[in-house]
Amino acid sequence: MRSRRALAPLAGVVLAAALLPWSWGLDSVAREGQLGPGFWPRLALCGLGLACLAKAREEWRLARGQARETVRARPEISRPALVGGIALVIGYVLLASPLGFALTTGLFIAAFMALSGSRAPVTIGLSAALGTVGLLYVFVKAVYLPLPKGDGPFEALTLALYRALGLF
Repeated sequence: MRSRRALAPLAGVVLAAALLPWSWGLDSVAREGQLGPGFWPRLALCGLGLACLAKAREEWRLARGQARETVRARPEISRPALVGGIALVIGYVLLASPLGFALTTGLFIAAFMALSGSRAPVTIGLSAALGTVGLLYVFVKAVYLPLPKGDGPFEALTLALYRALGLF
């Protein structure tokens, strides 16, 4: 019975593999020498497939009586923290366009760290700032991905940040 729990993650692997070919057509609009828009969905699908495969392996090992110590060491998931994390992700998606990628990402990282138990304001602030700047360089400079700049004053703030970082 326990080995049946490996079926759901294996279904995730099959789903990721089935969706992967759909991403190839996205690259028809890519410029020469740049990653096409299909790169990110393929990366996400490969990550999903690998994560599901690892979970299926864990369930299979548990069904065979192995790795019991890893189950005992795993803490319970806090339902309020889980709901808060889901709310943060939904809020991030809804606010990225009007506030811009940079501001929304910094706020998301800080809020997620606080939700996860970080209490040092300097650590949270530095992580949010460095994480946001790092993602901006990857997406804007390396991948040439147009990110939401925000509306009104948030667009001006984003453009000022881009100029200060040498992204524009």
